[in-house]
Amino acid sequence: MKRNIAIDILNQTPLEQQQIELVERKCLGHPDSIADGIAESISQALCRNYIDQVGGVLHHNTDQGEIVAGESQPAFGGGKILKPIFILLDGRATKEFNGEKIPAEPIALKAAKDYLRTILPELDFDRDVTMDVRLGTGSTDLRDVFKPEDGTIPRANDTSFGVSFAPFSEIETCVREISSYIDNTLRPKYPAYGQDIKIMGLRQGDAIKLTLCCAMVDRYISSLSEYVDYRSKLQEEATRIAKQCTKRSVEVSINTADCDKECSLFLTVTGTSAEMGDDGSVGRGNRANGLITPHRPMSMEATSGKNPINHIGKIYNLLSSDLAHECVKKVDGLSEIQVRLLSQIGMPIDQPLIASVQIIPETGITLNDIEKDVYEIIDYGLENITSITERVIKGELKTF
Repeated sequence: MKRNIAIDILNQTPLEQQQIELVERKCLGHPDSIADGIAESISQALCRNYIDQVGGVLHHNTDQGEIVAGESQPAFGGGKILKPIFILLDGRATKEFNGEKIPAEPIALKAAKDYLRTILPELDFDRDVTMDVRLGTGSTDLRDVFKPEDGTIPRANDTSFGVSFAPFSEIETCVREISSYIDNTLRPKYPAYGQDIKIMGLRQGDAIKLTLCCAMVDRYISSLSEYVDYRSKLQEEATRIAKQCTKRSVEVSINTADCDKECSLFLTVTGTSAEMGDDGSVGRGNRANGLITPHRPMSMEATSGKNPINHIGKIYNLLSSDLAHECVKKVDGLSEIQVRLLSQIGMPIDQPLIASVQIIPETGITLNDIEKDVYEIIDYGLENITSITERVIKGELKTF
């Protein structure tokens, strides 16, 4: 069956040429990102266990979860947690198959703890955090939709859509690269930089302003002057990385709410604001491409934790991003592309109700010049849509 793929021209100024652009990223230790990461780690753990125990992935959706902030008393040289962070793990999972019991809740609890140990090494699990697991079972109709016959394409669990765009703009690239640099290069050298960082970018004309809010870990900082030095070092390093991504002017500000005179600082015991004051929820942070982009098309779906077999909120958001970047990479003459995939509940996921592609061609390029190449990439991606499932289970695709 021929797929319903519609390709047309998007009649608007490319984002890089517009006057204003905003972009945001909530890094790994932000409470919303913690919730996303836990949800996704639970889904992946369930998938692996289902495959090992019964030979295939069973119905589940762990795209729910709450981080309830605790209370802390940070201090230079090391403070203390007064009230632990509370984490609620909820959602839906299959707990029995053909009469065989499946330990879904213990699997979820272990996956959450393993993930937290990876991203928040300063947490003391005997003291700083408590968890409760409340996994229910899915509704009968959605579990029935989930069951594909052997050799057939899974059927969509919902009438929903996924959306993405390409390429990343200069300021989007700045934000992504700064986040990656802090996580992979800077923090291993300087553990005073906590995992809870929010990066907000504004481009106004050819001027880029980046505001970073970075939790500092108190046990690695002995005084106010040392805190100020770390803040200055982060400003210097973030500016350097940003200037590798753009020739526009760059201005970086760090922890602008700090009041040095009163020693009111973003100082934490564990590296996350979840220890005091900030709660988190799955789906309230980054979109599937790792960014929050109000000047771009976005879906409100929580990608993390949804099952990777037939949940459109996960599969179509990840696939649309893949397809958009693949088109930009392989098709000459594309200035910008937006991809929207709409499903219809119960229908095969490789046959969307519509695959809408809008492009802004480069000067001198017409739709006829590139339409065929774009169509083939979109069609091939939909034909091989189940590869998304495999990559998600293996942890090859990021969902936030």
